[in-house]
Amino acid sequence: MANIIEVSRTFDAPVEAVWALWTEPALIKGWWGPDRFTCPFVRLDLREGGLSLVSMKAAAEMGGQEFFTAWRYVRILPMERIELIQHLADASGNRVDPVAVGMPPDFPADIQTIVTFSDAGGGRTQMLVTEHAEFGSMSHFARLGLEQSVGKMVV
Repeated sequence: MANIIEVSRTFDAPVEAVWALWTEPALIKGWWGPDRFTCPFVRLDLREGGLSLVSMKAAAEMGGQEFFTAWRYVRILPMERIELIQHLADASGNRVDPVAVGMPPDFPADIQTIVTFSDAGGGRTQMLVTEHAEFGSMSHFARLGLEQSVGKMVV
C-alpha cells in the first residue's frame, strides 16, 4: 500500500501557464477529477492558511454523485511550490468522515500534497505532484485518479 504517490509531467509552456492550472478556477475546472468526472465547483482562497473548495462530479452513468475536497494551504512560493493538505468536505467546506461518503475505512483523512514547478528549458515546465498519506486499499485508485487528473491539464 502506497504512502507516497508521485506524478510528473512536462508541459510545452512557461511556468506561469502551468502555475495558473492550480490558481485559476476556470482552469482547475478543466482538470480536477479523474476521467469521467467533471469539476463543477471551485472556490479559491489562495494564501497560506487559506481554505479552497473543489468538487468532482461523476458521470450520470456512474451515479452522478458530487464529492467535495478542501485544500488547506500550508506554504505557497509563487511559480515554484504549493503545499496543501486535502481532506473530504461537504458543500460548505466542512470536514467530513470519508466513510460517511462511501469511502473504505482505511481512506486517509488528510493527504499532504506538494506541487513543484521548475523550468525545463526551451519554454517548457516540469510539474511534480507528490501526495503523502496512508492510502490503504485505495492506493491503486489514488494513483490512477491523480494520473488521470494531471493528464487532463491543458495549457
